[in-house]
Amino acid sequence: MAEKMPMTKKGYIKLQDELDRLRKEARPANIRAIAEARGHGDLSENAEYHAAKEEQGHIEGRIQEIQGKLALANVIDTSKLSNEKVVFGATVTLLDMDSEEEKRYTLVGTDEADLKDGKISTISPVGKALLGHKVGDTVTVRVPAGTVDYEIQDICFED
Repeated sequence: MAEKMPMTKKGYIKLQDELDRLRKEARPANIRAIAEARGHGDLSENAEYHAAKEEQGHIEGRIQEIQGKLALANVIDTSKLSNEKVVFGATVTLLDMDSEEEKRYTLVGTDEADLKDGKISTISPVGKALLGHKVGDTVTVRVPAGTVDYEIQDICFED
């Protein structure tokens, strides 16, 4: 049996919305495109038909992938968690001890990670290092260029 994957409520809803869009919009549009391309004659040399069939494969593959992720999702209700220590779903404000630059990350599952949006995976080097620590703790993170020391400034949970 596959292992349950932690996921935020936002991440779960985002996947559900994508699944609905694929089923209700992308799939029907693709079916129409295949039907229209079929009407253009010889399928062996019909580029539109082949492109539409390839797109169908991508859509169906993504639908299956999302269904699998949703089936294995362990949605974590962050409203019931304490902000005493860093756990899954926490938003952590860090101070880089060398540059004195402040950083803010939300710890999420691997499927939700998006560094541009400030979301890092709990299995990333920074995510792993932060888990279980409290405000005021200094955490050393191994990065390709060496190590970085962060002081945890704040732990909170955002909706």
